[in-house]
Amino acid sequence: MFGVYNGPGEPDKPLEMMTQEEQAEVGARKMIEFMQSCPGKSIMSGVTGFGLGGVLGIFMASLAHDSPTAPGNINHLPLKQQMKVMVTDAGSRAWSSAKNFGYIGGIYAGVECCIESLRAKHDLYNGAAAGCAAFIGCAGFAAFSTAIELYMMSDSAAPPMNDYDD
Repeated sequence: MFGVYNGPGEPDKPLEMMTQEEQAEVGARKMIEFMQSCPGKSIMSGVTGFGLGGVLGIFMASLAHDSPTAPGNINHLPLKQQMKVMVTDAGSRAWSSAKNFGYIGGIYAGVECCIESLRAKHDLYNGAAAGCAAFIGCAGFAAFSTAIELYMMSDSAAPPMNDYDD
């Protein structure tokens, strides 16, 4: 129960009867317990991944418009318009990358923590198994995507309609 100090050799005390040091100790213990739990690890990894993904997205967006032969070349636009396009693109890429990294970090840490809890061991194999679980999902998605692409490129698929067909 929150607000009760259960220190070694200490009787249970309500939060209001504790000293400031005891309250700080209870708060620190609760924070450590949360950070060591599977949901806490998943949340921390997701938030960290979100931040890293955002930074990486901004970096990748900065490289997208540096070549005159890059797709979507904006060199013909006035400088103010170029800056607007680049900032908008950086924001959307940062958001997309941040979400992806956040999801991956949270799921990986959660799976790893669950495997560690089930095995009751903390070793190298927990991370490897969590990575394998992510890989299996990736392999399944890649197989589905490949099957769709093969169907769409096959002769049996209907050709796409365009503006020039009458």
